[in-house]
Amino acid sequence: MRARGEISALTRPSWEQALSELARRHAGVSYVELSDVAFVDVAGVTALAVTAMNLPGGRVVVENPPPQLPRMLEMFWPGLDRIEVAL
Repeated sequence: MRARGEISALTRPSWEQALSELARRHAGVSYVELSDVAFVDVAGVTALAVTAMNLPGGRVVVENPPPQLPRMLEMFWPGLDRIEVAL
């Protein structure tokens, strides 16, 4: 999955729909490419974390996220091993 722009209140419904689709198709490892995302708010990171926690197994690899995403993951979900951040 690839996202662009910003993940905020205006785009959250689309983000959550994309995450639902990712969860539906998940088969061990899912990739989320965020190199074209300039900003993600805490609700967007929450949606990602909740999606990863609810997967039946495996992990989500988040590639090239904006700098606040790994910081928020570490702050609010330390030790969440279902998300791997690849910088």
